[in-house]
Amino acid sequence: MTDLSPAAQAVFWAFNSKFDWIEDGVPGPQFKSIAAALRAAADQVVPPHLETELYDRNPSLTLQKAVEIRHQLLAIANELENTHV
Repeated sequence: MTDLSPAAQAVFWAFNSKFDWIEDGVPGPQFKSIAAALRAAADQVVPPHLETELYDRNPSLTLQKAVEIRHQLLAIANELENTHV
């Protein structure tokens, strides 16, 4: 399995800890499910259409932080989605 970043590994193990049927933490199709859940969470932090407001001349600090969180969630989702077993 591809090495995961600490953030992606934490999400993966948190997900796997709830299931007895996953042997030895071996990833499978659940990576795509986790990624989809993270993308949905990112859209709740900042809906995609509002992200463009960040690039306005005077974006609010709250929006800047929210967009940063959105990008972090999407990066974890991308990593999990692109992991090959």
